[in-house]
Amino acid sequence: MTHLTTHVLDAATGTPAAGVAVTLALLGGETIAEGVTDADGRLALGPDRLDDGDYALTFGTGAYFRARGVASFHPVATVAFTVSGEGHLHVPLLLSPFAYSTYRGS
Repeated sequence: MTHLTTHVLDAATGTPAAGVAVTLALLGGETIAEGVTDADGRLALGPDRLDDGDYALTFGTGAYFRARGVASFHPVATVAFTVSGEGHLHVPLLLSPFAYSTYRGS
């Protein structure tokens, strides 16, 4: 069964990015779930099982930095990924005001 989690780290400060709005959607389609990262920058969202297909996580990075009085470049960071029979999926986001990176976590 697929269970999706994310962890957002503010790489500029070396701290968890609390309060980041995150949306899970079918790629180019309907929203499946929405949430906000907790004090540790973590969030579990979506159903217990995602059907095989293409999805996107969209992180509200611009609002996160604006709330902290920090200029930034990306208003959102969207990470597209494919589900293909996997179990647990973890999609971390390393964030700074002018760049971000991601990878498939465990």
